[in-house]
Amino acid sequence: SLMEKYQADYTIKRHFSDVLASQDKYLLFLRKIINKQAWLVAKWQLLGFIHGVMNTDNMTISGETIDYGPCAFMDSFKLSRVFSSIDTAGRYSYANQPNIAQWNLARLADSLIPLIHDDESLAIKLATKEVAEFSKIYNDFWLSGMRKKLGMFSQDKDDKNLIIELFSLMEKYQADYTNTFRQLTIDKLDGQSMFDTTEFESWYKKWKKKLNKQKESKEEITKLMKDNNPSIIPRNHRVEESLAAAEEGDLSVMNNLLYALKKPYAYTKEQEEYTKLPTNYSSPYRTFCGT
Repeated sequence: SLMEKYQADYTIKRHFSDVLASQDKYLLFLRKIINKQAWLVAKWQLLGFIHGVMNTDNMTISGETIDYGPCAFMDSFKLSRVFSSIDTAGRYSYANQPNIAQWNLARLADSLIPLIHDDESLAIKLATKEVAEFSKIYNDFWLSGMRKKLGMFSQDKDDKNLIIELFSLMEKYQADYTNTFRQLTIDKLDGQSMFDTTEFESWYKKWKKKLNKQKESKEEITKLMKDNNPSIIPRNHRVEESLAAAEEGDLSVMNNLLYALKKPYAYTKEQEEYTKLPTNYSSPYRTFCGT
């Protein structure tokens, strides 16, 4: 329809003006959005961010995170982790976020079919091909990001296996997602049962062997890891603590937390307090649309 064309043209002009003059601008428009979403969701996965309510209307063409009412950050690692109280089937679980993003992009592609080509069957074919590329683009972003989190400058074919092996150990021993990467970054392995296992020791040796083969110095490797592994996240029990204090009229707890979170990659002494895990926190943590 004319309205769809007007909306698409306005959005292209605003966000992707470099494709405005192209003959295939609507197909390129779709390609750009797919790329942005793949990058964004890879970032979520790398940080352990669980959006919680990935309906199509909660995804942006500009590739920004919006409408994340029931969101939370991963604590003890579990691929099927869900926090949202309304997501009983786990549709928006941590592991499923990339699949949902691709499904949402397919719905967007449906609406662009009339603009992509006058021949509907050709338009469907072209759009389907673009959406199918999402998995590869996402996986490339994710693997590249994971390499950085583990201080890998060089690329080896078994890097992915090393990453998957760490993930399965984290899941088996319920290791804290952020703290595991933080502790690997500063090479201070204590306070988590996973670190005391022979399986982890074996993984750690393989990982160190890989790092030692690189030409980059220990300092360069640590810097790469610090730039890609936040020292702190807004932990669920800290958020609850802030809300409870605020309800009693004390905003200092929240202000201190917000101040610490301003520079999540700073690795300062003051932030250490916020890296601690809850001692008496009831699991599983539940979030709501108003969270």
